[in-house]
Amino acid sequence: MAVATMTNKGQVTIPKEVRDTLGLHSGDKLDFSCQKEGTIVVTPIKKNVDDLFGKLFNPERKALSCEAINEALRRKFKQQKL
Repeated sequence: MAVATMTNKGQVTIPKEVRDTLGLHSGDKLDFSCQKEGTIVVTPIKKNVDDLFGKLFNPERKALSCEAINEALRRKFKQQKL
């Protein structure tokens, strides 16, 4: 059984055994769900690049050509060099 102690700031260090079991790394997000019987369920929130697919899509935005994109990048980089 893995045991952790909460600090006066409400922080808890997750025991290594639990981190390894859940595959957790620094910066990972966790979801805490409180059950009616007083149990807390901790679920890692795993995101990958596939979760982002379509997030920036806007059907009202006009598509840019490669040339227009390249020109916008050139202008931006010239501004940064000044």
